[in-house]
Amino acid sequence: MAVTAEDVKRLREETGAGVMDAKRALDDAGGNFAQAKEILREKGVAAAAKRSERETSQGIVEAYIHGQGRIGALVDLRCETDFVARTETFKQLAKDVAMQIAAMSPLALTPEDVPADAPGEAKDHALMTQTFIKDGSKTIATLVQAAIAQTGENIRIAKFARFELGKD
Repeated sequence: MAVTAEDVKRLREETGAGVMDAKRALDDAGGNFAQAKEILREKGVAAAAKRSERETSQGIVEAYIHGQGRIGALVDLRCETDFVARTETFKQLAKDVAMQIAAMSPLALTPEDVPADAPGEAKDHALMTQTFIKDGSKTIATLVQAAIAQTGENIRIAKFARFELGKD
């Protein structure tokens, strides 16, 4: 099946991939959108793994306040350059992660860091493995990996905090 410019445009809009990456994925998938998205996702995971050792000394601190000022969340999101820290992709990721923290009250960044006495499964209390509140088909880890694939830089959540009135 021949891949059209409209197909490439649609895949780019849905995934944030570059023109050539989207075209190659569609070509490799024989025009199958779902398969092309999976190819791009796998490529993004591999790219994220390659970048994971790079230093992240730039970024932003994002705040989210909810419930008429009763709940607040802060996230320190890091990347490699200030150029990426100023992009809409990075800023949106920071907002989404801060909102996730306010809504889901994670206890730790990864399941390994969740206290042993936490009720239920550790993955439910770890920010990176929580299901994203805006899209149940994604986790916070997949959001970060997608941003890494789109920006070409290592991105990591350095630290976060959640505050709620009346809770200590």
